[in-house]
Amino acid sequence: MQAVVLGWRIYDLLKDPLSLGLIGLTEAVPAIGLALYAGYLVDRLRPIQVYRKVIMVSFVSSLVVLVEHIFAGNLSVYQQAGMLYSAAFLTGIARAFSQPAIFATVPRLVERSQLMQATATSTSAMQIARIAGPAAGGFIFGFFGAITTSSLVCLLLIIASIAMMLIKKDIAPPESRPHHTNIKDELLSGARFVFRHPILFPALSLDMVSVLFGGVTALLPIFANEILMVGPKGLGALRAAPAVGATIMSLYLARKSLRGNSGTWLFSAVIGFGLCILFFAMSKTFWISLVALALSGGFDSISMMIRSAAVQLSSPDHMRGKISAVNSIFIGSSNELGEVESGIAAKVLGTVPSVYFGATMCLLTVALIAYWSPTLRKMELEKLHAAH
Repeated sequence: MQAVVLGWRIYDLLKDPLSLGLIGLTEAVPAIGLALYAGYLVDRLRPIQVYRKVIMVSFVSSLVVLVEHIFAGNLSVYQQAGMLYSAAFLTGIARAFSQPAIFATVPRLVERSQLMQATATSTSAMQIARIAGPAAGGFIFGFFGAITTSSLVCLLLIIASIAMMLIKKDIAPPESRPHHTNIKDELLSGARFVFRHPILFPALSLDMVSVLFGGVTALLPIFANEILMVGPKGLGALRAAPAVGATIMSLYLARKSLRGNSGTWLFSAVIGFGLCILFFAMSKTFWISLVALALSGGFDSISMMIRSAAVQLSSPDHMRGKISAVNSIFIGSSNELGEVESGIAAKVLGTVPSVYFGATMCLLTVALIAYWSPTLRKMELEKLHAAH
């Protein structure tokens, strides 16, 4: 919900496509910069306690947005924009710790044989929120305004904080850890593991580069306002469409295994994602744009499931936080820095040509990594095991 409000408000204040990309950069700086340290802490602390603090930081971020809306009449345009970017920065801090904390928790709650289904189920829950959030954000913002929307965001985060406090079961940090000569070596151990792994590095690279160029999230306020002419309510639907497709696919994958021919499924899904972005760029009709985005979310969900399962199955317990931190750097690079790339490309090439460019680069990336990594092409999830 907050992402919809931030995107619309920033573009409404500054009227510059690059300003939308800078939201992603503002989130990416702390999300990527703190990622390795976040993994280091998660492997030493109780991950559920870390996640409780993530929610508190997110609440402060939402409070900043609410205060900006309340006092907007007394602030200059640049003061308002500064507060909104500050909220995005706090969100980036929370995101740096969020994924490692969750990643370290799930595989220690379920059996290894249930790990892929558990990943699909937890992802489905997250995707449902990604549907309800943008849709509700656009609807409430369009009909009731920014203050009501931001107040509801604060209330939901308070409820989330209470829910986390009610969880009685805790996950202790791993007892056995390898010895490192210094903190720097330990911080970098997760990166070394990923970069030396014959499957994880090309798989994460495939996801990072394809979404870096193929993502269109940052440009949706422009499509909603100037191309499809559907306003903030339509923006909420556009933001929700990929999550709708992803949720449907996640629910399907929670019951069906993709362990066989996993590498083929992965490359096929990324090709499908790139083609959907091409169709979105071509569309001038709202419902066709929604379908293209929904299908892109479905294909992205297949890719994410396979990649997440590969990371989980290949990670030793004592390094889960640090490996997840490296994974989050790749994801942050593709999502937040992808928004920056979108803003710059839209400013230089124009909005629609920039989407054509991004989709083409996504498809070229698939071809290059498929050629570069035959091991990933032939990957079978059921044959993966954690290194020690």
